[in-house]
Amino acid sequence: MPDHIHWIETEDRLLLAKRLAQQVGDWLKTALQEQDRASLAVSGGKTPLNFFSALSQLDLPWSRVDITLADERWVDTDHDASNERLVRKHLLCHQASEARFVGLKVDTARPEQGLELCEQRLDSIHWPLDVLVLGMGTDGHTASLFPGTQGLGEALASERRCHAIEPLDAPHPRMTLTRKALAGARHKALQIEGDEKLAVLEEALEYLDRVEVMPIRAFLQQEISVFWAP
Repeated sequence: MPDHIHWIETEDRLLLAKRLAQQVGDWLKTALQEQDRASLAVSGGKTPLNFFSALSQLDLPWSRVDITLADERWVDTDHDASNERLVRKHLLCHQASEARFVGLKVDTARPEQGLELCEQRLDSIHWPLDVLVLGMGTDGHTASLFPGTQGLGEALASERRCHAIEPLDAPHPRMTLTRKALAGARHKALQIEGDEKLAVLEEALEYLDRVEVMPIRAFLQQEISVFWAP
């Protein structure tokens, strides 16, 4: 791995989730020693569920932590595909029930119609992000920055914090945080599991400048901690 990538490997996925949770907790504690509030952006999907559970049980001053999402599907917040629903169920519980959640889904028919409202919501949390936890798909996408999709170039170049995305091969239009909003995070982590994702990571590291082909490369160019288990 390049020197700017901190590699953390464990023997199983549950231990990986606990290691990641402890690291995120330490980063948040440090931020709260320096400022009044701290901000955390997380990703959806199945991979982070054990991480959410472990993080939710840490003893932190959660009432001073703002949690948002790296991206969101444009569905109702009680829909099975909603990342907000996932976070509320698995992270905003136990000790972390006192955290303040700022969702990306607003009450408009399409994400592009909700950009201004979403930007206003995001204004309420601490920027730049203190901690960001990303995932990665087998196509090299992260957040909702999908290769080859309409809106990717704008989301990679935008000065805004959020952007609407219409994936080619994934269901539901999306709202995603932009490259600028994500890349500015003080601490960044990538959680991946299995040999297939490891092979994707290795491919991404070969041509770091070809970001539009594999958008995860935008964040592998920077200092980042990669957490992996088989």
